[in-house]
Amino acid sequence: MSIVETEEQQALRAAVRDIVGRYGHEYATKHARAGESMTEMWQELGEAGFLGVSVPEEYGGGGAGIYELAAVLEESSALGASMIMMVVSPAICGTIIARYGTDEQKQEWLPGFADGSIVMAFGITEPDAGSNSHNISTVARRDGDDWVLNGRKIYVTGVNNADYVLIVARTVDERNGRLRPAMFVLPRETPGFEYREVEMDIIESEKQYLLFLDDVRLPSSALVGGADAPLEALFAGLNPERIMASAIAVGTGRYAINKAVDYVKEREVWGQPIGAHQGIAHPLAKAHIEVELSRLMMLRAAALYDAGEDKAAGEAANMAKYSGAEASINALDVAIQSMGGNGLSKEYGLAQMLGLARIGRVAPVSREMVLNFIAQHSLGLPKSY
Repeated sequence: MSIVETEEQQALRAAVRDIVGRYGHEYATKHARAGESMTEMWQELGEAGFLGVSVPEEYGGGGAGIYELAAVLEESSALGASMIMMVVSPAICGTIIARYGTDEQKQEWLPGFADGSIVMAFGITEPDAGSNSHNISTVARRDGDDWVLNGRKIYVTGVNNADYVLIVARTVDERNGRLRPAMFVLPRETPGFEYREVEMDIIESEKQYLLFLDDVRLPSSALVGGADAPLEALFAGLNPERIMASAIAVGTGRYAINKAVDYVKEREVWGQPIGAHQGIAHPLAKAHIEVELSRLMMLRAAALYDAGEDKAAGEAANMAKYSGAEASINALDVAIQSMGGNGLSKEYGLAQMLGLARIGRVAPVSREMVLNFIAQHSLGLPKSY
């Protein structure tokens, strides 16, 4: 396993910067304040093949891995234009279908993931389940050749712009009669399916939704992977989710530090740039070190995942997600402090990124649950929950 990037990977990053650089933070902020998705940038990245770099080549994708997809999101975020739907649609949903979908499902959906023309949301969290996925109450039952779903989901990202929602439910395992997780691809306009916006007090272009599934009828082909799909099908998307969340955090940290460094090089007090003072320079240097260390863990997690080392990737992905969130929050705080009042001004756009960075401590998994995972699986301590 190597995280020394190839010329192709370096060229991918450069090409992404060329596209996203024409949009940048001002474009992203404008759309976020208006509650609008960054549709134009999404489409251009999709047409260039960058949203589908991890989709197998036989379905029109780049045939690469999560490493390359995370690189796309990191570079976008480093220019102040992170896209949460990249975490949800190609990384979670695309990966699950590519690894565990039937041949027909792959043919139907993967080409759309490859060029960005299909957007799929992901519904797993429930009002009464939270981090306890074993307590999911959305149920799917057989009715002839169809499935009928009933339940609720909350904090589902981007449903208003999605063509489909990948719903995590529970159904009876016909082999042993026990409930087991199962995933269904739900077209957004399906009868019995409704969604309602959850008003959030952060500035972000993608909205959050509460979902209602009342006797939603789906054909048997909506069940991802068929009736015998293993439990691993669900977890196939969760490690990429954590890696991609880390990519946003690392990119955001890079953006904040770069903004502050440019500022403190030019801002003069007492006849010299304020960046010459250790009280300014040292916190920025420390923040840079922390972001780079998080970046290394993110790249390691992605490389392990692409190598098929799922267990090791799980540990690294959780570490990357945890450290990335902490590093990005600190980088933003240090950058704002370095810039004084200007760090809080609308002109420089750092203060409005604090809410998005803070999400990293809560989602897609809380830092407390990450610590539980590391304590149990890495240190061998007794399970605490």
